Amino acid sequence: MAPRKKIIKPKRQASAEEATRLVEAFTRYLASECHLSDNTVAAYRRDMRRFFGWLAGRRLESLTVSDLSDYPRHMNELGLAPSSIARHVASLRMFFRYLQLEGLLNDNQAELLSSQKLWQRMPTVLSPAQIDQLLSAPVRGEPLWRRDRAILETLYATGARVSELSNLRGRDVHPDDGYCVCHGKGDKQRVVPLGERAVALLVEYQEKERPKLAERREPASEFLFLSTRGQRLGRERIWELIKKYAAAAGVTAKLSPHSLRHSFATHLVGGGADLRQVQEMLGHASIATTQIYTHVDHTRLKKVHDSFHPRA
Repeated sequence: MAPRKKIIKPKRQASAEEATRLVEAFTRYLASECHLSDNTVAAYRRDMRRFFGWLAGRRLESLTVSDLSDYPRHMNELGLAPSSIARHVASLRMFFRYLQLEGLLNDNQAELLSSQKLWQRMPTVLSPAQIDQLLSAPVRGEPLWRRDRAILETLYATGARVSELSNLRGRDVHPDDGYCVCHGKGDKQRVVPLGERAVALLVEYQEKERPKLAERREPASEFLFLSTRGQRLGRERIWELIKKYAAAAGVTAKLSPHSLRHSFATHLVGGGADLRQVQEMLGHASIATTQIYTHVDHTRLKKVHDSFHPRA
């Protein structure tokens, strides 16, 4: 009788543990050596967990460019936005570069991986009338209406990211001089002007609502916008407030956490602001990122064309 062949089962448990170890080591590298922001590190960690889920136990060193090209295709089938797919591919490239630096891989197949060409998607932008409706949605007399109006007004006045607003501290706001200091990606700081309306609402909130919130926590929080428990108001909660007041104001556009930021930039460009100055206020590293706002205001472009083109 011929001896039975030994059935070798895949070591899925070991593969899962190895994947977890690599992801955690990679995220420590991003934070300690690359000095990326907490939000970016968290995003890359999520990306790599998704990647290892797709990998399903296959060995990294056995992957080819053809294999890796199936990954963005898989994410596209899941319905992820092009910008999200592009970030996943960027995180994958960085991860494989890290494996090379650590001597875990000889060849970096991910370097040859190109993300799908992203079509230019126009950001969601509210009209000035919609902005007025949204900013006045927190009704006077409701709980924390001053805080919520100050939040909405500051987002539109500065073009700050929701995460940047969440991380604002009291010392970052200078109402007498009409500006605030935003801490952007990689903790890069930039000075952004505050309009008179935003200044007035911030001062009113700091004088009449914030002290009551701050005394609910010991020691008192240094962050500007506080929750009912006196803690820093997280970006998720701020986004929930934006959606709440958008619904109350009847703003039916598909909002995103960046909608007020996009509206800020679009209205500045539409009013004739210099693109370099808008880039500085937004904290964009590249002018190419800011240039999308030159394509949004079609009405203004039509007026320019009608005024100056000889055959308009």
